[in-house]
Amino acid sequence: MKNVAVVARKGGSGKTTVAVNLAVAAHRRGYAVRLADTDPQGSASESLRVRKVPGPEVLHLSGGEFFELQKSEGAPPFDVTLLDTPAASEDAIGHAIAVAHLSLLIVRPTFLDLAAALQTAQILRRLRKPGLIVLNQAPPPRGGIEPPAVKRAQEALRLMQLPVAPVVLRARAAYQTTLASGQSVEEAGRGDPAAEEIGGLWSYIERFALGARSATAVA
Repeated sequence: MKNVAVVARKGGSGKTTVAVNLAVAAHRRGYAVRLADTDPQGSASESLRVRKVPGPEVLHLSGGEFFELQKSEGAPPFDVTLLDTPAASEDAIGHAIAVAHLSLLIVRPTFLDLAAALQTAQILRRLRKPGLIVLNQAPPPRGGIEPPAVKRAQEALRLMQLPVAPVVLRARAAYQTTLASGQSVEEAGRGDPAAEEIGGLWSYIERFALGARSATAVA
């Protein structure tokens, strides 16, 4: 089983939205998926509990409880666990990174998000753990040209010496409207730009962290 921690020190980064969408994306592709919601707000748990179709298993527990669960359960019947972590808590983020096989740093193209991501990148380097930066809530390009804020963010992220996901998640209303019904953007709108973004990001994570594996998509 692989643990993928979804991390953001800055509140409002869209961390939970990304975690839920990736968990459902993996489930739709035939993976046995668990989403461990270690954020006290429990937003990921609430979203998945209102799903009207079977989906990823969800647990709402603290980071310490997840660590103890892993020690006691032996080999769980899951291919991947997504950990939705609390924002701002350095200890909680550090614990999640320590148990993760890959940490996703969710970053908006803002100065404060970039500064917070730099602190998380330092934790990754200190623990010698792999990380992947995901640029989220970025304004869409106009006429095929990236907005200046996105270009500046991409340049700054390269300086962190961590890989940056080639798929950028844009600021789209679909991410919020689908979350309220426990759906992913892939389920709500096949061919929608948001659905293509999540599908592309999961495919990259799949190759990056899980290795090659054949899986069957869920209709």
